[in-house]
Amino acid sequence: MDSPLRLLIYEDNPDLRLSLSQLFDLSEDFDLVGMFENGENIATALVELSPDVILMDIDMPVSNGLDTLQKAKAINPAIPVIMYTVFDDNDHLFEALKRGANGYLLKKTPPARLLSAIVDIRNGEVPMSAAIAQKVLRFFSEQPMFTPDYGLTNREKQLLKLLVEGFSYKMIAAELLISIDTVRSHIKKVYEKLNVHSVSEAVSKAIRQKLV
Repeated sequence: MDSPLRLLIYEDNPDLRLSLSQLFDLSEDFDLVGMFENGENIATALVELSPDVILMDIDMPVSNGLDTLQKAKAINPAIPVIMYTVFDDNDHLFEALKRGANGYLLKKTPPARLLSAIVDIRNGEVPMSAAIAQKVLRFFSEQPMFTPDYGLTNREKQLLKLLVEGFSYKMIAAELLISIDTVRSHIKKVYEKLNVHSVSEAVSKAIRQKLV
């Protein structure tokens, strides 16, 4: 069994902080190591709390989520940061992705989906609310770009498209009526053909080069 994910949360709303702490305390998948109302302590928190993943609000006082994200990535780019926000506009979304966000979830995300999305990041997946994934796809679909041929099969393109849309391995298996082991096998071949090593790299390449 995997050890609990050490979760660090930045959220300035005290009522939401309380709700989140109660939610994550009920799950054995998480060890909530800290919650703060703004990101001014990010450098100290990364060292002293050693989080595995950070859940980050955007609209915070003193040091907002985008600035804190950028500082966190400069200190330790390997720690995944998931933005958790009410903002669903392109400006906030693409600025967060540009600064290195590993996921983007809206605060209206159901609690069960929030839990599973954060757990999925352990496997290198990119958690995104469905509406956000559609915005990303729509934006890049409008960009003229040469599409190289990596020799992906139709099935591999199908899986890659679902990854881009924010599907987890379990969701892909259910959608395509195949086993999770089959999903992993297909994705391994996608990695080899695209010359990438994680889901986030595969999704980034698929979006940039319009592979799906």
